[in-house]
Amino acid sequence: MTAPPARPTDRGARWSALLGLLAEHGRLSVTEVVESLGVSEATVRRDFADLAAQQLVTRTHGGIVATAVAYDLPARYKQAGSDDAKDRIAAYAADLAVEGSVVGFNGGTTTSAVARRLAARSDLAMSSRRPAVTVVTNALNIATEMVLRPFVRCVSLGGVARPESYELSGPLAAMVLGELWLDTVFLGVDAVSATAGAMCHHEGEAGINSLMVERSERVVVVATGAKLGTRAFARICPSSRIGLVVTDASAPAAAVAELRSAGISVEVV
Repeated sequence: MTAPPARPTDRGARWSALLGLLAEHGRLSVTEVVESLGVSEATVRRDFADLAAQQLVTRTHGGIVATAVAYDLPARYKQAGSDDAKDRIAAYAADLAVEGSVVGFNGGTTTSAVARRLAARSDLAMSSRRPAVTVVTNALNIATEMVLRPFVRCVSLGGVARPESYELSGPLAAMVLGELWLDTVFLGVDAVSATAGAMCHHEGEAGINSLMVERSERVVVVATGAKLGTRAFARICPSSRIGLVVTDASAPAAAVAELRSAGISVEVV
């Protein structure tokens, strides 16, 4: 387990670091936290008890486990973190969020990985600014993880949820989103190309995702290589609205070249 770059000396920063470790590993022992955060056993046990009292964690013999309501997600989302390509994309994209900014996430395994990486950023957890970042999302699974971070203000859109993607859509989601402005939206897609833009398979999700794009200053598409140069049923936005595509080395060279020729930055990680 890798130690954070700085020792969290105040309780808020320590709790943020603890929850970040818990989101990554699912369970923690007293010894693991002592080694990772460089604090005393007494401090760790006190933090465990306080977090359990607030129902943020569940106590076990000698440690804690993640509270089911926050972290017991279906397998497709748990497996996202074990995908090397998605993890590299998430690590790069999460660092693009600026402290104090408003960032948006739609649903999907890649955006979920980016959100999880963002929530684990130690610089945000230890920031004196509250909130250090505001997250706006129509994805239920992302909202349930972000709400536990003391340094994150989480805004969840209303609407009707789709069990396939956990995304909320419909007029309620559109009504709330229409009153907000986002600095950056991290957009998960089913397909993206220079000619057709960003696309997904479901027209209802495309409508809300399109509105997220309209309300954002910057659009960052996060997509594994297999999605580049392909098409899907419903268009989210034209390629002219995409500022950056973060993808992996499996992306077809021709598709990457076409995106760059269209004036879109492409980062291959």
